[in-house]
Amino acid sequence: MKIKTRIFGEIEIDDDKIIRFTNGIIGFPDLKEFSLMHDAEHTDGGGIQWLQSLQEPGFALPVLDPLVVMPSYNPQVEDELLKPIGRLDQDHMLVLVTLTVPSDIRKMSVNLRAPIVVQTESRKACQVIVDDEKYPVKYPIYEMLQAAKKAGE
Repeated sequence: MKIKTRIFGEIEIDDDKIIRFTNGIIGFPDLKEFSLMHDAEHTDGGGIQWLQSLQEPGFALPVLDPLVVMPSYNPQVEDELLKPIGRLDQDHMLVLVTLTVPSDIRKMSVNLRAPIVVQTESRKACQVIVDDEKYPVKYPIYEMLQAAKKAGE
């Protein structure tokens, strides 16, 4: 499948790279097919990636591995919420959180309350709501990312 995207230009997506959301994502229930994209220089999955919509090429959602910003991230999610994606185990599960980058980049945050869970074998996914106050909707990450960047230099 070829699509022309706003961020990545024209790209070709193999069928085995399509992630399908049975119920869409929060706020966009009609967008159900995505592909996970990343910069050529960040292939390790530790940086910001993009969930690129295949139905709406102008829509790409920045996402991040929550363990990058909160190593203890381990929300409890009701099994019922994960039923649409099938059987999950640690070896075939990818968890991502959405990133918000406002005009004042110092207010960058991730949403730890609504993670995206992907069953990597079937490539089925869902976004769930975590009912736990210790995981905020707007978890500030700018200073944390700056510190990590300095440590890596």
